[in-house]
Amino acid sequence: MRHPLPALALALVLAPLAPVTPTASAADASGTGVVTAERAAAKIQTDLRGWSGEELASGRAAGTELRRDRLFLADPVGTRTLGGTTYDVGRWVSRWARPGFGFTELVASWEAKTPGDSWVEIEVRGQDATGRRSSWDSLGRWAYGDKHLERTSIAGQDDDLARVATDTWRTASAAGLDRWRLRVSLMRRAGASTKAPSLGHVSATTSRRPDSRPATSKPGVVAQAGGKVLDVPRYSQMVHSGHYPEWGGGGEAWCSPTSLAMVLAFHDALPPARDYAWVPEGHGAPWVDHTARMTFDHGYDGTGNWSFNAAYAARLVGRAEVSRLPDLRAVERLVADGLPVVISIAFDAGELSGGPLTSSDGHLLVVVGFTADGDVVVNDPAADSPAGVRRTYDRAQLERAWLDASTGTAYVLRP
Repeated sequence: MRHPLPALALALVLAPLAPVTPTASAADASGTGVVTAERAAAKIQTDLRGWSGEELASGRAAGTELRRDRLFLADPVGTRTLGGTTYDVGRWVSRWARPGFGFTELVASWEAKTPGDSWVEIEVRGQDATGRRSSWDSLGRWAYGDKHLERTSIAGQDDDLARVATDTWRTASAAGLDRWRLRVSLMRRAGASTKAPSLGHVSATTSRRPDSRPATSKPGVVAQAGGKVLDVPRYSQMVHSGHYPEWGGGGEAWCSPTSLAMVLAFHDALPPARDYAWVPEGHGAPWVDHTARMTFDHGYDGTGNWSFNAAYAARLVGRAEVSRLPDLRAVERLVADGLPVVISIAFDAGELSGGPLTSSDGHLLVVVGFTADGDVVVNDPAADSPAGVRRTYDRAQLERAWLDASTGTAYVLRP
């Protein structure tokens, strides 16, 4: 289960570091070739921007060095004490990014290595159209493992411009903010001789929800080609019911790590067996237990932190981001490229037919394909057993449950 999703979510048009033509225009989303004012006004707006490798040189660094396309902690610029331990600190600050619209939500993603007793913190700052700036707000303290740090989000941090809701930075004003920048702190226990923490990629997706209900789409490239289904392994979250209460207890709480594990398995990127050797024999799909443990957010007290799921996956596949997609046609393009997509949904009774759940305040599943009619083939981890995981959902019902609930939030893994 994902934490209850807000009734007011947000929007999307993908873009890299420089502005590009939106990946899904109002015309191609409708399937008619005609852009109506009503449909254009109902489009979700989104912008995805990030920095990788040599692009990190465009930021402002202090106590870090860029080598081998990664940013490493080098000569610390200060120290920080947390939980009685003092850490050396190096920082990197991105340049300002402007989405081109007044964004009202932001979700960050990153790929970092945290050997030994090191960890990273991701922070965000924004500016409104008048030039007024927010405070730096933490989007999470994170390490790949949990031996030295309990990874955690820090909810609240309210100031006059924005606040943090687990993994999502939300603006206080409906007008939104004009620009944003990220700050990454790389930390290692003071005096430690272990390898330095490093950053390979960091990004954020910003979004704005339209005033009216987001528009749904007609079948796209996969359906028009006769349909396609990716051979994604099937895992059930329910077979893990009662497992490890300290990490959510399995069952309904593990939809996100179970969905993520299915996509990792598809990409042949599950962790090595030694990493989950601590799971006792008899636990089916022990890598799901491991994924739950390594995505658990001790502040939120659950495994549904979008950013933490993406950060865990990024360490295994190289690039994984939380994105917001405007409609299912965008998902079809990813499936056409051989990429299954994890999406975040919510629905009331009667709003999603044929599923193992009658309703949900927040649930994640994997889109694995589309039929020739445009309906959506999924791996739904809420099934009682792996045999029941594969389902086909009505396109309009699933798209509505996705766009309305999470503004098209998705995990996109790119090996």
